[in-house]
Amino acid sequence: MIGIKSIASYVPESALDNVEQAVRFDKSADFIENKVGALRLPRKAADQETSDLAVQAVEKLLARNPQLSREQIDAIVVVTQNGDGAGLPHTAAIVQAKLGLETRVAAFDLSLGCSGYVYGLYMLAGFMRQVGLHNGVLVTADPYSKIIDDNDAVTAMLFGDAATATWLAEDAAWQLGAMSFGTDGRGRESLCVKNDVLHMDGRAVFNFAATRIPAEIKALLTQAGWQADDVDAYCLHQGSYAIIDTISKRFPEVSDRFVKDIQQVGNTVSSSIPLLLEHRLDQAGWQKVLVSGFGVGLSWATALLTKKSDK
Repeated sequence: MIGIKSIASYVPESALDNVEQAVRFDKSADFIENKVGALRLPRKAADQETSDLAVQAVEKLLARNPQLSREQIDAIVVVTQNGDGAGLPHTAAIVQAKLGLETRVAAFDLSLGCSGYVYGLYMLAGFMRQVGLHNGVLVTADPYSKIIDDNDAVTAMLFGDAATATWLAEDAAWQLGAMSFGTDGRGRESLCVKNDVLHMDGRAVFNFAATRIPAEIKALLTQAGWQADDVDAYCLHQGSYAIIDTISKRFPEVSDRFVKDIQQVGNTVSSSIPLLLEHRLDQAGWQKVLVSGFGVGLSWATALLTKKSDK
């Protein structure tokens, strides 16, 4: 079965000190450290485009996996809602050209935000199975610095820029299991762009995550016949420490298994889950992992990943 072979990431070196920035908004260091969680917010360079971030991530994936050549890549999907220029042509086509991939490659964008990585895994894996492709690369690159108002306290202290690349292929260690997806477009204006600027109703988004996601997790576990204790790690979209802490409290018996790692990158939208997974998939004791992305749309996607036995 097609699953996850490897993950690599690119995080720009330039970054904002979020604790220093918070002073402008009359926010304390304690608020940043314990509620937001992001001490550092990476920012792409002014001359970097979304495709440049994506290319950097794919190049790192290739360097990490010499057995995968760019000539072997059959499909590349870019998850972004902030592509190059005005979004036409699609960013995946630009990435294909910049990487020098074969012209036979299937390349397309997936316009989803924080749920995009989980959606992308299943869309690309299904596409590969249906068409008979061998190696696919799922890229996440959604630099919100393009649309953030630096004077908006709700968004300026939250989002960081990053990109990731995930190699999907047969005979992978990590297999894609049961999943659930959902959308409630009635909440679309809770997180949206107006006049080229990001607007976020923080309370509405928080309430959505705090109520919808625990229920979705419980329903998926029931569907799969798993107990909460069967999951070795819960890797949720890193919206903020406050969101992860609130959701984890709904699972008191395993609350310590909810991974938090936002300090150095902030909320990286669709890149947050693969950033969590990148250096942890070989971690001892990880055999069953739950991933869940939620946000723009409002949209959510939750899935179970299982490590294939070596036996």
